Amino acid sequence: MSENENSKKPYVTYGDRCCGCPGSTLPISGCRFTLAPMTDRYVEIITEAVAKVDTSKVWKNTDHLSTVYRGKQIHVVDAVKACFVHAYREGVHMTMEATFTKGCPGDCDADCFMAEDDIRMNEEQIRDIHFPVACKIALYPMGTDSYMKEIAHVVNRAVDLNLYDCSTHYATYLYGDVQDLFNYFDEVTRYCGEKISHYILEATLSVNSPTPRQ
Repeated sequence: MSENENSKKPYVTYGDRCCGCPGSTLPISGCRFTLAPMTDRYVEIITEAVAKVDTSKVWKNTDHLSTVYRGKQIHVVDAVKACFVHAYREGVHMTMEATFTKGCPGDCDADCFMAEDDIRMNEEQIRDIHFPVACKIALYPMGTDSYMKEIAHVVNRAVDLNLYDCSTHYATYLYGDVQDLFNYFDEVTRYCGEKISHYILEATLSVNSPTPRQ
């Protein structure tokens, strides 16, 4: 293949970030998530849930694979919680795969939403809805030598809140009410955003699973 042909390929560059280098200087948090209702009504459930979320305080985009919300941490968690709660159907097995993050060196837009106040736009409509959720999380603190300390802090906070189920290979299992779980996400993402220059929190949420908890 010629050099000219190679030059036309859409190669990317992410700079030369290394361990110890800070992440983005913009205080933007974000979450990309995918809902998976295990029913032939999955299209209806997903589209209705996304449409019900008040996204006036977050940057949003839904494509053929997932949805992303970006902006202030408090509003990102609020919007993700609302979408998950609106998608819940009694007796329908559903999962959500979510990636919460802040500090990515590539963050360069959505800064206009950082001027918003801290009033959650969805909380009043969903705060009285309760159902149990099984969850697994994995925290990846970037650019810090004390990453295990930060992971332990996040896991031990789940222990304090009675959400901790068990630790397993590459993940921590949680179990509790949807309100308590998202309050935990709110607290943890706020803590990580303040203490870690760049972090990724991966979460898998599951409701109404036919498989019993181990």
